[in-house]
Amino acid sequence: MVTLNINGLKVSQEEGTTLLEAAQFLGFPIPTLCHMEGLSSYGACRLCVVEIGEEPNTKLVSSCTHPVQEGLSVRTSSSRVMRARRMILELLLASCPQSKVIQDLAAANDIRQQRFRQEHEDCILCGLCVRMCEEQMMAKAIGFRGRGQNRTVGTPFDITSDVCRQCGGCIYVCPACNLRCTYNEPEKAICGGCANLSAPCIDKTKFDDMMCYMEPCVACEIKKD
Repeated sequence: MVTLNINGLKVSQEEGTTLLEAAQFLGFPIPTLCHMEGLSSYGACRLCVVEIGEEPNTKLVSSCTHPVQEGLSVRTSSSRVMRARRMILELLLASCPQSKVIQDLAAANDIRQQRFRQEHEDCILCGLCVRMCEEQMMAKAIGFRGRGQNRTVGTPFDITSDVCRQCGGCIYVCPACNLRCTYNEPEKAICGGCANLSAPCIDKTKFDDMMCYMEPCVACEIKKD
């Protein structure tokens, strides 16, 4: 067993457990996009970042790929983590502004407007479809091609794969394919219709290492009643 500190709580986890698994087991929610149970961890979207280490030598790591370590100090919702997540979500939203998955994640993380130019890409290179095809469908019909800005997902040489069973698994897991009817203007790119815009939360400026992580928010539930 490995003993570490997560959000001020001393816990023990089996060796080989990821920080994401440990946090979720304890009830600390961490948003994910490229992660899915049953598929290998990939760490492409970086949305699951957490802050590890002690001040002033802390750093951000992807919790889905980082294993638990003896004596490690982890913060899942510090101000630095929340700023990084919001920036990542704004960039993802600019790439796929009509993705329901990304819109919901943006609204849940208190993003009210989109600051970056919309690209309307049809792929964010999260790798979910590639891993689904290889690890669950056992087909390997699609994969990554090229590098950098030329990196894409598809079949080798754009030739129809003879091992593809047209199961639809790649479409099922793809966040870019999960579309929602929405506005295209940047200031209206996020629905946020179900979000509490002015929740009666505690003064977060006094709790840098522990922002609000309760889901649903107790204060918001009280307000509804």
